[in-house]
Amino acid sequence: MTHRTPRSARTSALIAMSMLALSTATTAFAASPASNASASGAPQAAASGWVGDVLTRICARQFDIAQRMDMESFRDYDAETFRAVHDERAITVFDSGGVRIGLDAIMTALAGHFTNREAKWSWTERHRVVDGCNSAYILYETVYEIPRIGYRQKALTGVTYTHDGRKWLAIADQGTKLPP
Repeated sequence: MTHRTPRSARTSALIAMSMLALSTATTAFAASPASNASASGAPQAAASGWVGDVLTRICARQFDIAQRMDMESFRDYDAETFRAVHDERAITVFDSGGVRIGLDAIMTALAGHFTNREAKWSWTERHRVVDGCNSAYILYETVYEIPRIGYRQKALTGVTYTHDGRKWLAIADQGTKLPP
């Protein structure tokens, strides 16, 4: 009899990301135009262009998943996943001007959010820039509410991501408080 241990949410998410990337790559390769071959049937030098396009699409898909994991893990009080999608060297600049450098310092500052599990977090994406498999930036309009005490804060939150060669990680985020 074999014993199987359940997968953590993080492991399941990483497996799903990998499978999605592979399925995207397969689809992209299958859809490559026949015009990339010369009359002799040999690939032309321009074939590297579609390879670059495939990699760009895979990175964009991985980025979509990673940024969604970042935002949803905060909303869902999932500290383990939130930690997993941040670089150890990350920096956070709060709207108050407070700065936390390093993932441990950020997690300490946000511990109450993950422990108390009462805040409501929502966001709307306002702008996105993705530079291949190098870096990305998203500007969100966010709302953080704690209904029990009547607290509601709107902010513009900018998040910068980097690709470490294997996955996307949040490296910096900064909030700017908006009027109510």
